[in-house]
Amino acid sequence: MTIEEAIKTLLGAIMFPFIVRLVWDELVKIFGPLGGWISAGLIVGTMWILNHHLGLINQSGEVWIDMALAVASGVFIATALESRNIKKSLPVLLGCCIGGVLAGIVLINL
Repeated sequence: MTIEEAIKTLLGAIMFPFIVRLVWDELVKIFGPLGGWISAGLIVGTMWILNHHLGLINQSGEVWIDMALAVASGVFIATALESRNIKKSLPVLLGCCIGGVLAGIVLINL
């Protein structure tokens, strides 16, 4: 991986949790539960297009870690810093891990 590819990958990985933290809650406040679905489609879909279709991130080799790790670690760290308590942010990490495992199971069975 070149320096340019590493910078682009890091940028794509940072943008995703940043936008999730910035926009998701606001859409839920405005639209209620429907805002969560709107956020999922708009934020995740847009970031997927930027990262994968437009090549913002570089996936090299056989093993790849997708956008889920970026959003899980970003939201976990933001929650831990916001609450100043790691214990309060552990449910977020657990939820992200469960989601990642379920996504992996679905991908294996496709």
